[in-house]
Amino acid sequence: MTAVTARPDVVVPRAPAGPARDRPSATATAILLIGAVYCLLPVVWVVFAASKSSAELFSTLTFVPSLHLFDNIAELSAYRQGLFWRWMLNTALYAGVAAALSAVVSAMAGYALAKYSFRGKTAVFNVLLAGVLVPGVILAIPQYLLLAQVGLTNTYWSVLLPSIISPYGIYLARIYAAAAVPDEIVEAARTDGAGELRTFVQVAMPMMTPGLVTIFLFQFVAIWNNFMLPYIMLGDDRLFPLTVGLSGLLGQTASQPAMYTLVVTGALLSIVPLVALFLLLQRFWQVDLAAGAVKA
Repeated sequence: MTAVTARPDVVVPRAPAGPARDRPSATATAILLIGAVYCLLPVVWVVFAASKSSAELFSTLTFVPSLHLFDNIAELSAYRQGLFWRWMLNTALYAGVAAALSAVVSAMAGYALAKYSFRGKTAVFNVLLAGVLVPGVILAIPQYLLLAQVGLTNTYWSVLLPSIISPYGIYLARIYAAAAVPDEIVEAARTDGAGELRTFVQVAMPMMTPGLVTIFLFQFVAIWNNFMLPYIMLGDDRLFPLTVGLSGLLGQTASQPAMYTLVVTGALLSIVPLVALFLLLQRFWQVDLAAGAVKA
């Protein structure tokens, strides 16, 4: 064995210290902090404002909490025999059912576009991309006219049916299916005798779960915050979601200023389910990131 000795005339350059290379940019950090404050400031104000009485709401415009939160919630709950909670249940129905169905439809369409070859596939995908660029508010009037022809306006179906199809969700499912479901695994399932439906349900969908959770959340938030579609479709206030119901309460504040506390308290309660849902489903993203790190 030949011994290897270091030559004194050879200088080996040293890599710069890790912290110096990995130090974050102060400008980027400042921009992120400003953006975070900009997004969170209205939420913090709503939390504090919901704890104030109607007199304090206009006399003390400060970020100082008060002690009237539960009184405001009780007053809001008593409004028209608990109509607010009816709006909350309606919103959960619209958002939960439509988002779940949208995730399933998006998974099937995205998987088909990613794993099958058929005539007109490129044209279908281009139309899908065009649909992503069309704002949903533009389609509200045509959807109302179509559903009016079959007598479904002013019903739960008038909000549920237009919310099931999401071009953006199908686009995301197509991208995720192409990346997360290897062709080899699909072919192996087919070789083992699994049909197309069984391959999709038992092989592809579990691998697409993190992407489908993302689609579900995007669609859930979009439907939860949607105003124009239910505003056009619904006339019975017992079918209203939170957005339309709180808008109606806000319209009464011109003659009844005390209603402002109900609107602010309702706005606070309306964001609680969204925060809870994000906290509950974030583990799917963490699992997906960990799996990607292991594969890499």
